[in-house]
Amino acid sequence: MKPNIHPDYQLVAFHDTSVDKYFIVGSTIKTDRTIELDGNTYPYFPIDVSSASHPFYTGKQKLVASDGRVAQFNRRFKNLASKKG
Repeated sequence: MKPNIHPDYQLVAFHDTSVDKYFIVGSTIKTDRTIELDGNTYPYFPIDVSSASHPFYTGKQKLVASDGRVAQFNRRFKNLASKKG
């Protein structure tokens, strides 16, 4: 690897502000803010959505089964084929 071309990789405290949960993750993000967690100081970055608050990961999202465009077309016009003749 070439020296001095890669960004600094460090542990960063991401804060999901919607559920007030912190994640310590390795990242190359740059931030001027810091926070102390568990006796260690980390760069701090607030986020709006994470796996702790997103409906898909929390199980609050409902999956809706929807037919494709072709199935909708066939269902809508299935009687036209039988009227020919």
